[in-house]
Amino acid sequence: MDKLVGTAEIAELLGQSHSQNVHAWRRRYADFPAPVAQISGTYVWNVDDVLTWARSTGRYPPKPE
Repeated sequence: MDKLVGTAEIAELLGQSHSQNVHAWRRRYADFPAPVAQISGTYVWNVDDVLTWARSTGRYPPKPE
């Protein structure tokens, strides 16, 4: 089974301090992966889809602060 992640997990993986950044990326970048499901009003993504996108855009691995 695919590993599913929400905005908090995506933000942590990509070195972001706010999960709202994930929602901003969804609006700003047409190539951001589509959620695979919505559960109780919360979107979830396949982690591999998100990491593939992040690598292709230079967001993964995250840069140290």
